[in-house]
Amino acid sequence: MSTHDQAHAEHAFNADSHEGEHQHDIRLFIGIFIALCVLTTMSFLTYFPFWRTHVPVEVSRAFMMAVSCTKAMLVIMFFMHLKWEANWKWVLTVPASIMSALLILALIPDVGLRMRHASHQRMIHAAELPPKEAGEHNQDHKPATPPANEPAVKKSAA
Repeated sequence: MSTHDQAHAEHAFNADSHEGEHQHDIRLFIGIFIALCVLTTMSFLTYFPFWRTHVPVEVSRAFMMAVSCTKAMLVIMFFMHLKWEANWKWVLTVPASIMSALLILALIPDVGLRMRHASHQRMIHAAELPPKEAGEHNQDHKPATPPANEPAVKKSAA
């Protein structure tokens, strides 16, 4: 057998073993699909009145976040085939994850305190008015009336 034939046989053997690495059992994907269906059903059940009356909002949000993250990881790992990728994937995902977490932590004060020092004009046009604090009067949101010494602007009939 010549060197060329040996190299060709070795390449054919490597191609077969490489192909074997990427052949996945259909049962695995069906199991992942069933898990995704169950998780989606769990998400859907949180919209029913029974869930809303018996489970606190904070627990419900944490539950939904956990279900969503689990579903995302299943899709990423199995259907996007990252489970079988080389270890270089960590070089890309770990720094991006750290930066995402830092961005979220940096924005929490801005989002949580965004209406604390808002102007009256902004408060009037806000999507939701903040709850009134104790001792505050409802004078802030009365319709504007002209001062007594200035005449009201007359609207002309068009």
